[in-house]
Amino acid sequence: MNAKVTIHDVARMSGVSIKTVSRVLNREPNVKADTRDRVQEAVAALNYRPNISARSLAGSKAYLIGVFFDNPSPAYVTDVQLGAIGRCRTEGYHLIVEPLDSEGDVEEQVAPMLATLRMDGVILTPPVCDDVRVLDVLDAEGVPYVRLSPDKDLDRSAYVRMDDMAAAYEMTAHLIKLGHKDIAFIKGHPDHGAAHLRYDGYAKAMADHGLAVREDRVAQGWFSFRSGFEAAETLLAGADRPTAIFASNDDMALGVMAVANRLRLNVPETLSVAGFDDTPGAKVVWPQLTTVRQPIQAMAAAAADLLLSGDLKGEDGAAPPSRLLDFELVLRESTGPAAG
Repeated sequence: MNAKVTIHDVARMSGVSIKTVSRVLNREPNVKADTRDRVQEAVAALNYRPNISARSLAGSKAYLIGVFFDNPSPAYVTDVQLGAIGRCRTEGYHLIVEPLDSEGDVEEQVAPMLATLRMDGVILTPPVCDDVRVLDVLDAEGVPYVRLSPDKDLDRSAYVRMDDMAAAYEMTAHLIKLGHKDIAFIKGHPDHGAAHLRYDGYAKAMADHGLAVREDRVAQGWFSFRSGFEAAETLLAGADRPTAIFASNDDMALGVMAVANRLRLNVPETLSVAGFDDTPGAKVVWPQLTTVRQPIQAMAAAAADLLLSGDLKGEDGAAPPSRLLDFELVLRESTGPAAG
């Protein structure tokens, strides 16, 4: 039934021209409120679904928003998709998600996509958001973009972020408040700007509380479960162990908890573990993971909103628009008082 309903049927039911129906569907301005209401009521009554190909041929828009990513955390990528697609659907856009290999020739990866898909805008996630090669291609092709959690050239484009340094500082301060003085840290992927900010927050909190950051208490991770597991094997080897480990994302924290279980170290009685992001895995592991809730879905929705607004340039030489979203400490059972 839906396939047989056309724009002509909507126009006939609402008593307006096909052109007016098209203007309402494309959310164009200068349509009277009562006319817009009649058209929308007809669309709902007929359960009409506009053909995206026909819409793109009729105007300059393709009604496609892209997401480019190169992130080892499936939960992060899923949350970005959910946040962006929810906002896109309200405006009649579709979402295309494309992985990039930052170690390869990204220009050769991006250019064919842009030529084939005619995207109206792109959301860039870390570390792609800081890859100058990607930004240069998008600028050269005139494709608008919004970056999530960029670390470099903040005046170059619109962006959405949260205060990663402050969030890591607060989590570290919470562990210190629980009596922990020997706190280890697992860094994130070195190409992600947020990874450096989170380490800086940890280091500053330690310094502000008069605690030294021991070199052997800091391990390099890659935002993956495996890298967290391997880092924990190093940090927990031998009798001289930290009383708490703060991993800069949940996937790595889950790797820490797996090693603790293998070594028969009780969490949190012997070892407290904290993560970052509040992904679904934080709630299904036992004990449930204390973590920083990063509003990933809300950040992606805000990025899509900026793209769809079309207002991506600052006025009169001002910086491009940006949005700073709040974080939250989520205190669960994986952290507790330091063992006496």
